[in-house]
Order: sequence, then structure tokens, then C-alpha cells
Amino acid sequence: MRVAGTSAVAAVPTLVLATLIVFFLQRLIPGDPAVAIAGEYATPDNLERIRVDLGLDQPLVMQYLSWIGNALTGDLGTSYQTGEPIAALVFDRLPLTLLLTLFALVVAIAIGLPAGVIAAQKVDTAFDRFLTTAATFGLAVPNFWLGMMLIVVFALGLGWFPGPGGVRLQDDPAQALHGLVLPALALGLVGGAEICRQVRSAMVENLSADYVRTHRAKGLPNRDIVWRHALKNSSLPFATIIGLQVSRLIGAAVVVEAVFGLSGLGSLAVEATNQRDYGVIQAVVFVAALIVLLTNLLVDISYRLLDPRIA
Repeated sequence: MRVAGTSAVAAVPTLVLATLIVFFLQRLIPGDPAVAIAGEYATPDNLERIRVDLGLDQPLVMQYLSWIGNALTGDLGTSYQTGEPIAALVFDRLPLTLLLTLFALVVAIAIGLPAGVIAAQKVDTAFDRFLTTAATFGLAVPNFWLGMMLIVVFALGLGWFPGPGGVRLQDDPAQALHGLVLPALALGLVGGAEICRQVRSAMVENLSADYVRTHRAKGLPNRDIVWRHALKNSSLPFATIIGLQVSRLIGAAVVVEAVFGLSGLGSLAVEATNQRDYGVIQAVVFVAALIVLLTNLLVDISYRLLDPRIA
């Protein structure tokens, strides 16, 4: 409990810093929200009135303090463009992005974990070099390019999966989940390559440790040595890379959702950027940062569970 409280308190400055950077960077985007709302032919008086109504006439520091204060109490404001509560817009899109991230993480673990363990057992063999080369290549492949290739082959070519522009999760859950398969593969294959490399490195170190030689001398089956002992002692690096993968997947989902035409947080952020809807952009970043920080908190707690020696 103490660990969770300490980590939660330490996460607050990170959350504030992330939102602060995005708040000021988005002000560098060309265009004026007042013009986007009123149109290019609006009179100066109308534009000024809109800026006052939106609070855009205030100094940037005051705008940020007002926004972050409201956000920390759960009030994410109102969309400049639609007039809807931003919280409703965000939480309408959030389930799909969370599902996509979860599916992609499952794909990454299902591919990367066994591949890394097998490569570590066959270190310096042709098979190990093949897996290492494949993992390096996988890390170099952009998610959006891989997504487009999957669309060409499995959606347009074979017709096994729906193409871009899937249905909303609320409208048809089964069809929406079917449409998440290719995006999850586009994200998860790259994540699996990174997990493979990290697990292989940790397992090679543990399989050469003294306790493994002792287990072999006692006649313990190789399966038990690898999967029950060496893998358990490699769990801390594995937990770390899982936390990093969640952060990466949340960020990469923005591009992948755009490629597949999915109605998630990523597409909402793109739409808000095009419309200069600052409040929506800030809310998406705020929620994404909360998810990442919560994941890091769970990783910190898992360290203590996996290794009680960690204070």
C-alpha cells in the first residue's frame, strides 16, 4: 500500500509536465480556434467574442492552470467544435483504444516471450541468429507500413478481415473486435520483436548462472530449469519491457487507428488537431498519460511481488 501511495504521488509531476508540454506545443499549430468555429469570413468582433467565451484571451499560464485544475477534478471541459462534454467524447472512444492496446500486447507477448526463451536456449546457433535478425528487422518496420501491408494482403487480397473504416464498438461489438485483429497484429508484431530481444538477453544471462548448473547436476528436467527457474529470475526485465510496451502501444495507436480508420482516441486526437480543438487534444493526452502512469504503478508493484528483496 505504501509503495502504491509513493508511486502515485511521484506520478503527479510527470502528469503535469506531460500536459504542460502538450498545452504549449499545440499553441504553435498554425490556425485560430475562433476562426475554425466562426469561419474565415467572420467579423473581428465575432472572433474576439468567441475568444473571450473560450477563455483564449487569457494569458497562456492562466489558461493552463484553469484547465489542469478542472481536469484533476474530472472536468475536461467542452469541445470548441461540437459543444459536447469532452469527457463524453473521450470515454466514448477510450474502450476501443484500450482493447486495441490489450490485443496488441497479447500478440507481442505470445510471439516475443517464447521466441526469446527458445533463442536463449540455442544461443549462437543458426536458429538464434535467425530470430535475432528477424527481431531487429521487426523493430525497424514502421507500424503504419506493416498495417498497410496487412490490409493489402488479408483484407483486400484474401478478404479474411474488414478493411479500413471498421464499425464502432458500441454499434456492433463482434464486428468491431473482428476489425481489431489486423491493427493488433500491426502493433503487436513490432512489440514482439522488442520483447524477444529483451527476454533472450535476460535468459542467456540466467541460463549461464551457477544455480542453473546446480539444477542440471541434480538432474532436474531442462523444461523445469528453463520455464520455472530461469524464466522466473528473468521476470523483472520482462515486467519492465511490458510497461514500456504499453507506453509505446498507446502512442503508436494514434497512427495505426488512422491507417485502419478506427474510432479510437488516436483518431479523436487527429480530428481535434485538424479542427484546432485544444480542449480535446489536452484531454486525450491527459487520459493517455494517466493510463501510462497507472501501468508504471502496476509495474512498480509487480517488482515487489516478483522480488521481495526490493524495498
